[in-house]
Amino acid sequence: MTRKADDEAELVAIESPWECQPGLIRLPRRRGEPAADALARLRCRDGMRRPYIFETPHERRLHFTQNATQSAMSHVDPYLLVAPYTRKMMAFLLLNPNPRHIVMLGLGGGSLVKFCYRYLPKTRITVVEIDSDVIALRDEFLIPRDDARLRVIHDDGARYIEHTDAPIDALLVDAFDADGIASSLASPGFYVSALRRLTERGVFVMNLWGNTDRFAANVHHAIGAFGANAVLISVPGELNLLLFGARRPPPKEITEEHEMIAVRLQQALRLDFPRYLRRICQGEPLRD
Repeated sequence: MTRKADDEAELVAIESPWECQPGLIRLPRRRGEPAADALARLRCRDGMRRPYIFETPHERRLHFTQNATQSAMSHVDPYLLVAPYTRKMMAFLLLNPNPRHIVMLGLGGGSLVKFCYRYLPKTRITVVEIDSDVIALRDEFLIPRDDARLRVIHDDGARYIEHTDAPIDALLVDAFDADGIASSLASPGFYVSALRRLTERGVFVMNLWGNTDRFAANVHHAIGAFGANAVLISVPGELNLLLFGARRPPPKEITEEHEMIAVRLQQALRLDFPRYLRRICQGEPLRD
């Protein structure tokens, strides 16, 4: 059963103990947990296995460990998509320019949530996040409160997709633990359920990052569900791969209609949609 989570975090703050990474660390303290215990976990950088905030003069970052940034928010423009892969995930709009309902698995620092909330005012957004500590940090990343258009649900994303009967126009999957892709997603049932929930023009986009041992099972199951309608697209300069899947085959050539949509989206959202369109057209269908 899904639950709406509206817990707020009490944060314990210290200066970074790591000389190579100056900044301010803020760690959520759970109810009843002494502050000293929360701070003790900062003594060993490899011991950080719960979400925490790393603050620099330029940005606020969400971390699970010191090995990688889960999300980043610019202090100058909190709605900016800082990470290149988040910008390219918005390419789903090329295939479905007017989504009525977007479902996101994984809240993180809310980059995609905030962007879609601001620039797609006619779209309803449902976000599913398994980690209550991540949800408790939503105010720190200026994620809007739940309202008629936005709902954040505390649940496992794979379980939610299996049980929901809501039609989905775009399913954006950016769900990770400290080691990589959330393990609950690596099942054929998840991808079959995802395809079943998509509308006729619905689009599935998944960010692949982290431990590459987890890639194979996810790609294999995606092929089983989407067949030749699944493509992998790289993110230049990054370790991320994006998996696109849909009910319809991806375009193989740029038509005048595609070009018009890309230009219109570029003007409205200030992202390089013409380049994203070329990359989708160049993508090779996945095969086992």
